[in-house]
Amino acid sequence: MSGWKLRFSMVATLAAIFGLTTLVFSAVMLYVGYFSIITVGVLVVLVNVAQWLLAPYLVGAIYRVKELKEADNPKLHQMVAELSIKSKIKKPQLMLAQIPLPNAFAYGSPLTGNRVAITQGLLSNLEEDEVEAVLGHELGHLKHRDVQVMMAVSFLPSLFYYIGYTMMLSGIFGGTRRNQAGGSNALIGVGFMLFSWVLTLFTLYLSRLREYYADRHSASIVENGAEKLSMGLVSITEASRHTGKSNKEQTKNNSAYKALFIADPDQANADAEKFHTDKTTSKKDRLRETLARQLTSGDRFLEIFSTHPNIIKRLRALQELNQTPNA
Repeated sequence: MSGWKLRFSMVATLAAIFGLTTLVFSAVMLYVGYFSIITVGVLVVLVNVAQWLLAPYLVGAIYRVKELKEADNPKLHQMVAELSIKSKIKKPQLMLAQIPLPNAFAYGSPLTGNRVAITQGLLSNLEEDEVEAVLGHELGHLKHRDVQVMMAVSFLPSLFYYIGYTMMLSGIFGGTRRNQAGGSNALIGVGFMLFSWVLTLFTLYLSRLREYYADRHSASIVENGAEKLSMGLVSITEASRHTGKSNKEQTKNNSAYKALFIADPDQANADAEKFHTDKTTSKKDRLRETLARQLTSGDRFLEIFSTHPNIIKRLRALQELNQTPNA
């Protein structure tokens, strides 16, 4: 997917999300006009904003994140500093997540500032140039303000769900004098809940687009970045298979904020199980083997419900960047 098509798709998806949201919300408010619905909406917004502000502290607790001092790894700090200059952003705080899962993520809030975290498993399983490409991807998320964009978009499905749930309960238990209106409100509530599911699908699609966009950013600021990131994703996928088996409890915790990761740990583990890659061959051969695999209808269907692109599609997109570096 070319750069302008990718940007157009993201803008169109954002417009669809906010346009549909405004249309449905306005129509129902005109029909119902309940203050209680407004109250629920305000509460949902406040809860989501509070979650965004406090999320860095929750992430730190779940993934045992600590600041990585420059004295502990000066080479990694220099790498982040140089990539930040190329990205034209302020150098984020570099963090280390003390978990064996090979992954990385960008996060932050006005309370903490921007942060980029890499896991101990990433440093243990990836080559230095692969780590560089992964960091380029995470800096892409910060440059594109993906944390803020996805926060703004992600609260909309929950907003409509809880409003719909409130209307459904109000309609069901509204009392005998309002049976007819109560029945209508219950149906509208169910419609709201179904609409929240539609918005969730749009939000997941936007999340996948922004992963492609961050991949493109890494390819633009890291020398031979598309190839290095491809190799890094292969390494993450292969290492996640072993990590998922030996750390089942930690793998369950990964679901909390897996949308932040460069690769969905659940999806990476499933991909590795399916590929059965022969590790006696070179990593380039294993990459070619992965690229040669055919996408099934099941793969395409499951991707609809994923925060991250299918690994084969993602690697093919990176290979296209390799062939047209100035695209």
